[in-house]
Amino acid sequence: MYSHPSCVQHDPGPMHPECPERLRAVLDGLSDEPFQHLSRHEAPEIDLHIVEMVHQPFYIEKILASAPEHGRVQLDPDTVLSPQSLEATRRSAGAAVEAVDRIMAGDAKNAFCAVRPPGHHAESSRAMGFCLFNGAAIAAFHARSAHKLDRVAVIDFDVHHGNGTQHSCEAEPNLFYGSSHQWPAYPGTGREDETGCAGNIWNVPLPPGSGSAPFRRGYEKRILPALRDFAPDLLIISAGFDAHACDPLAQLELQTDDYRWVTEQLLDVASECCDGRVVSLLEGGYDLKALRDSVQVHVSALLSA
Repeated sequence: MYSHPSCVQHDPGPMHPECPERLRAVLDGLSDEPFQHLSRHEAPEIDLHIVEMVHQPFYIEKILASAPEHGRVQLDPDTVLSPQSLEATRRSAGAAVEAVDRIMAGDAKNAFCAVRPPGHHAESSRAMGFCLFNGAAIAAFHARSAHKLDRVAVIDFDVHHGNGTQHSCEAEPNLFYGSSHQWPAYPGTGREDETGCAGNIWNVPLPPGSGSAPFRRGYEKRILPALRDFAPDLLIISAGFDAHACDPLAQLELQTDDYRWVTEQLLDVASECCDGRVVSLLEGGYDLKALRDSVQVHVSALLSA
């Protein structure tokens, strides 16, 4: 597991749903007895040249220049910089890259990055949806570049479609993006007919109130078969837990056990295709207890793989 204190110190302000207490709840849950043998590592700051594989240099410079020494800077109605935000986002993306490197070196089979801010909404030249640097996309491009992998897949079960990750992958035939998400909902992308340049984008938009059965069916009928056909050399998971029935920001009505189920299904594909190589990154999840419980079952499945 990768994390860092700066990821807790990133503070978008009072009443903001993407609050420091989210990561505190996750880390508290992973301090329980079943996780005592979890290997823990400090997330490093990412080299900005690696970030440039996904984000435009002028955008990176804008983020660097906007970071405040005091107070907060509003980048859009949802996305805020505080004094610790720049280090936090560099370490969030750095965790993903370091996890890829450690797994490809054979030091671990899989890894969970307990980091924030999240990343999957960040576009190549735009911060949005609480996100600054797109860790999942950066990890995928890094894996392809640094480790010469032929095919890298990102699966995203956050309740909000990962527009930034899809846009990073859709013109790259050896990158795969699959997403289950509530639709219609923010950010308004993620229709089934968004299929990428080579059938490498697979979206499962689900109406509010869908619950467990349509969610699982979407994986069984669409995402998992397509992922197996793609046969990735590495699987990256954008692990958002805001589709939970208790989450205040959406209405997809999943249960904690759905996260165990989908994690196990993805691990089965990874075992078949890429020797179990999986990097999981924390994305959304805004009810603290539901987030804590869901991360516990997710990481338990990773540990059991």
